Amino acid sequence: MTDRPTRALITGAAGQDGTYLTELLLSKGYEVWGVIGPEPGDYLSWAATQGEDLHPCEADLSDKDSLDRLIAEVVPDEVYNFAGISVVSMSWEHPVAVFDINATGVARLIESLREYAPDARLCQASSAEIFGHPAESPQTETTPIRPVTPYGSSKAAAHFLVENAREGRGMFACNAILYNHESPRRPSSFVTAKIAEGAARIKLGLASELRLGNLDSARDWGYAGDYVEAMWLMLQADKPEDFVLATGVAHTVREFCDAAFSHVGLNWEDYVIVDPEFFRPVDSQAPVGDATKAREALGWEASKPFAAIVGEMVDGSPVRLAGE
Repeated sequence: MTDRPTRALITGAAGQDGTYLTELLLSKGYEVWGVIGPEPGDYLSWAATQGEDLHPCEADLSDKDSLDRLIAEVVPDEVYNFAGISVVSMSWEHPVAVFDINATGVARLIESLREYAPDARLCQASSAEIFGHPAESPQTETTPIRPVTPYGSSKAAAHFLVENAREGRGMFACNAILYNHESPRRPSSFVTAKIAEGAARIKLGLASELRLGNLDSARDWGYAGDYVEAMWLMLQADKPEDFVLATGVAHTVREFCDAAFSHVGLNWEDYVIVDPEFFRPVDSQAPVGDATKAREALGWEASKPFAAIVGEMVDGSPVRLAGE
């Protein structure tokens, strides 16, 4: 045993979850290696403000050699896999690329860990999309997995690979079955960020309308900061298990619009236009998660109310920050 800080490796470190988790782990005295994706944005400048225990690095889930080199060098104690193509609509346009990164990439990562860091604990960012049209509501860790989108299928395959690693290889490998979780750091490719920024732009007089797809589409929306804490707790447990991470309450896109526009004193119905161009070929049916297991085993529960999350996203949108 060496007397060194706990080492964590985070793939997809430049994303919403990656940055929140990095901040959490650094506050706990970890050394963090953050794997930069192809579009890191301002991650490097942000990382430079986080202290000497954060080490930006490069690897690619489509290239096992790069994973081997990195894991052999770092020999992490904990690994959090957030890397992947996470926009569901893109999976219909590029299903092969999505499956290669989201599913086969996880197989590569597991093999690299098995070879070079067999004692590492792995948390895989799974998704409520694995349930597709759920057989029951709310969903739990035992709800049948039957995805209805290429994205959901890729996450389901990765989910099973993690189970295989745990049960067949004896690895400490867990799936965090994540329901939608938001923050001001959410990329603009997500409808929630689009709505938040749209409300801010209209309030500032920079736009006059906001075009959206299905307003009846519903999701169980929580706060990203809460969810990364749950994933950390999963890797501190005595045994590896899968956990649903959710609020237990679904809200529609219409409700999200109402909360965002109300936050800036506007009526969303005066500005939102339904545009068929933004409808998905198939949409999951209002998934709602039951996080009872996480509450009882980890002492975790979602803490931030829906309206507060939406308000933070509006106030933290790029155009809002620039306008005030």
